[in-house]
Amino acid sequence: MYQNCTQLRSLKKGQTLYAIGETPNHFAFLHKGLMRAYVIDEQGNEFNKTFFAEGRFPGSMSALLKNTPSFMAVDALEDCQILEIDFKKFREALFKNNELMAFHINYLETHWLLEKEPKEIGYLQFEAKQRYLQFLVDYKHIVSRLAQYHIASYLGITPTQLSRIKKDLK
Repeated sequence: MYQNCTQLRSLKKGQTLYAIGETPNHFAFLHKGLMRAYVIDEQGNEFNKTFFAEGRFPGSMSALLKNTPSFMAVDALEDCQILEIDFKKFREALFKNNELMAFHINYLETHWLLEKEPKEIGYLQFEAKQRYLQFLVDYKHIVSRLAQYHIASYLGITPTQLSRIKKDLK
């Protein structure tokens, strides 16, 4: 019953899974690889919002839930293997299967709510050096796979500022 709502798909490094302005009708489970979600300001600068590694569900949940164009893009930072999931069919299955619903609620609470609040507070309360140190803790499993400019973008600083911070910490 649930098989026809999924499709295996491969993405090459640099390929876009979801584009800004696209109204998504699916989301994905990342089996292998690394992805980022980012926004672009009016000057064309990219700002990384989050990173997705194996076992995560990249996508814009707010765009899916509201059936509106996404304000962010999701790109592959490495070659990726994903399981693409039809959102409408998934929602139908979700309301028919209590275990699937419990899994989904737990995932959303853990990765979309509990991770988001500390990051938002950190931007308001902490200097870049403290945010970087927290990033190293939060993303220790993937930090070695990320380019420094992606880390700087996530932290809201320039790559030069990140280099200075790293030099100061040595």
